[in-house]
Amino acid sequence: MIERLPSGNARLDEILNGGLLKNAINLIVGVPGSGKTILSQQFAFRNATAEQPALYLSTLSEPLDKILRFGETLDVFDHEAVREGRVIYEDLGQVLGDDGLDNILTAIDGYLKDLRPGIVVIDSFRAFHAVASDTTAFRRFLYGLTRLLSASATTAVWNAPYNRDQALDAAEFAVADSIIALDVKLVGARELRVMQILKLRGSSYRSGEHAYRITQAGFEVFPRLADVYDGSGYELRSERSPTGIEALDQVLGKGGYWSGAATIVAGPSGIGKTLMGLHFLFRGAEMGEPGILATFQENETQLKRVAESFGWKLDGSDVHILSRSVVDIYIDEWVYQLLDLIEKTKARRIVIDSLPDVMTAAADPTRFREWMFSLTQRLERAGISMMMIVEVPELFQLRRISEQGLSHLADNVVLLQYVQEGPELARALTVLKTRAMHHHPVVHRYEITEKGFVLGDVLSLTR
Repeated sequence: MIERLPSGNARLDEILNGGLLKNAINLIVGVPGSGKTILSQQFAFRNATAEQPALYLSTLSEPLDKILRFGETLDVFDHEAVREGRVIYEDLGQVLGDDGLDNILTAIDGYLKDLRPGIVVIDSFRAFHAVASDTTAFRRFLYGLTRLLSASATTAVWNAPYNRDQALDAAEFAVADSIIALDVKLVGARELRVMQILKLRGSSYRSGEHAYRITQAGFEVFPRLADVYDGSGYELRSERSPTGIEALDQVLGKGGYWSGAATIVAGPSGIGKTLMGLHFLFRGAEMGEPGILATFQENETQLKRVAESFGWKLDGSDVHILSRSVVDIYIDEWVYQLLDLIEKTKARRIVIDSLPDVMTAAADPTRFREWMFSLTQRLERAGISMMMIVEVPELFQLRRISEQGLSHLADNVVLLQYVQEGPELARALTVLKTRAMHHHPVVHRYEITEKGFVLGDVLSLTR
């Protein structure tokens, strides 16, 4: 088994199948400002020991004092490790003379013999191209450096300001055992930082682009949520999950949805979709099933006022709020926040309000469908009931639920719509779909009172 160097971030290590390759050459590339230096330092501090220190070599890209000054602002920077010599910073720019790259090889060879480092970072490797007399001289230097590092059983981390296409053409690409590409993309008016593993010799890894943020804690990575189909069997819960609306439970038969089922509630603005979700969550809390309202629509203060107007209390209840704005949100960051909150609260019921906001955050229809399939599969296999709220543009006679064809992911589909009765508008509910349950898709009138949803008689829709 190939040994690894962990990053200090569990989700990044998950993408790398354990971490960087040990005693190998690891290349970190990316556009300026993408975080190459921060990630390199994170690996250095995480793996430095007294017996095998981390050697951090700056070149001509940035002055060493600048790297240190900005590095010291991060939590990953350990001042004690620097004082004790577990992490050693040196400036290779000072040894460049008339002999150029030959002086560099001599200096690195000396560091390897004197310090016996376990990890050597070179920041930035691309600077060596500038002092090479020609391509042949650079390749000769590259070969010599690779031999030195291999002979000393040292893990190398080189970073360089290449974009992905440039990295594929660089000579360093051929000798590198692993390559991490960092990029900053413009999605609409928002910036999105993404990471991709281009190469990991002799090892599997999580493919695709993974979102990340640079914070005080260093790199926070959110692996792309794209689970493959799991065809293995799992236990289905036999009990029902009451909806919190007694008459709706009767319409569904035997007391509500199947536990662990996914439900879509679709309807126009102001029809009561969020209220239906609150009924579901507070009924679950009464039964000892904690719940989460994951919302982009309202903040916690607004939701408290809504809940209190119907006699519910958020404070001290088992209904938890994950409220986020669609501004500057990463879809994968949000879903991991949701998964972490599910684990922390032991939630059994989830309401997402609303899916069009999630679609906006995803910014890519294919990515959105991957995300929805993955999340639905995870929650269903865990026996967690999920309700997804979808706002549709039609006030009357709904013609479609979503542009993205999501209804196949749901076990239940409930439609809410307005019905015009003379000068007045009435609210109407239809259970369009219930998987593995018998039901009649009739249209029921309902009202919203101080007690919440109150289901009424059957309506006959005529035009």
